[in-house]
Amino acid sequence: MKLDRDGLPFIAIAAIPAAVAGLTGRRRSALALGALPVAVAAFFRDPDRLPDGEPSGDADLVVAPADAKVMHVGEPEPGAAPEGDWQQVSMFLSLADVHINRAPYGGTITEVTYRPGRYLAAFKAESGTENERSEITVVRTVGDEERTVVFRQVVGLAARRVVTRVAPGDVVHTGERIGLMKFGSRMDVFVPPGVEILVTPGTKVKAGETPLARWPQVAAVGAEVS
Repeated sequence: MKLDRDGLPFIAIAAIPAAVAGLTGRRRSALALGALPVAVAAFFRDPDRLPDGEPSGDADLVVAPADAKVMHVGEPEPGAAPEGDWQQVSMFLSLADVHINRAPYGGTITEVTYRPGRYLAAFKAESGTENERSEITVVRTVGDEERTVVFRQVVGLAARRVVTRVAPGDVVHTGERIGLMKFGSRMDVFVPPGVEILVTPGTKVKAGETPLARWPQVAAVGAEVS
């Protein structure tokens, strides 16, 4: 099982009680406590994914940025959207979900903004505006059209840190790894009006694989990220 590098310290710490029990001869306790580092390792698992976007040459497709359950689709929640006109898709990650985050759309990262905040339960609507979060803007030119997608890593009640591994000027591809969130959280994606949303509340999505939205016109196969 491939693990994210940020998980290694947590796994090591979780393994200490089992190690101590083993060294002091408490074998049954050591076996029981050994489940803890295994569970932590599972949280930081980093499976490979086959995105439905870039490799197939589909420059019109927006994919899910996280393994999650869709909570909200449509008009932005009050105060949640960036400036301008947007549609919002919000999704909740449980503790059992893979927490590696991926770019929902390929292009150039033009802005990364970190905002400190609260640690409300991620399934609450107000968490999208009040919780600690990292907001990422990606811009791509397809033909004569400039397209913008904004997405957010939002911490939750248990999650206390977002890890964002992209910066302004970076070029990413649809479905590419961009970071992770530690322990239960939320992802928000904002796309312009006219982009067709392909999911509904309750839909289970997989990062980098589940189609989330689509621009109405299909770009030529092999369109370049710019």
